[in-house]
Amino acid sequence: MKAKHWKFFTFLILLCLTTINGLAPQAQAAPAPLLKQGSTSGDVWDLQFRLKLAGFYQLPLDGLYGPNTVSAVKRFQTNYGLNPDGQTGPQTWTALKKYSLNKEELDILAKVIYSEARGESYTGQVAVGAVVMNRLQSGQYGDNIKDVVFQKGAFTAVADGQYWLTPDSTAYMAAQDAVRGWDPTYDSMYYFNPQTATSKWIWSRPQTVQIGNHIFAK
Repeated sequence: MKAKHWKFFTFLILLCLTTINGLAPQAQAAPAPLLKQGSTSGDVWDLQFRLKLAGFYQLPLDGLYGPNTVSAVKRFQTNYGLNPDGQTGPQTWTALKKYSLNKEELDILAKVIYSEARGESYTGQVAVGAVVMNRLQSGQYGDNIKDVVFQKGAFTAVADGQYWLTPDSTAYMAAQDAVRGWDPTYDSMYYFNPQTATSKWIWSRPQTVQIGNHIFAK
């Protein structure tokens, strides 16, 4: 085969492959699992952890979707305006991921609290956690806490590396209180230190309260 014919033949093959790839269906995210009484998958452990962290489940985690888990799910559903059927389907999972955290996500929140506010009062630490939860629940800053925290420029401690410090027990307690709904900031989305803040934009935000060294704002 002559060189120019070979080049043309190669071009046709590449064109066909590109077209096929372009028509191939995109990978879809796995649907949220439907959990109900009798379920025993690993997702039940995740569910129970979230419910316990949020204050709806009081017993030790056992990975079994029994009557106590059903009752906890019903309480959560009632609290957030969902149909209290005791099953964990897509709508309940969506709400759980907005208003609760799993173990890995709790670690992220505790790290933010410790790195951003470890010198503040306990209320001041909860307040920082509340801002993170407010951002998560708003849906404007990311669909999960990792996206919220690692959004470029969102948190100083992420930018300067202090985020990777090991949080103490107080940070974890403050994270739990923030998840359970304690919000000393009155629904704030931002906070800043007035002694060091140089951004004109952050000063323009409507302020709600000052707690320790942080001003909180919407």
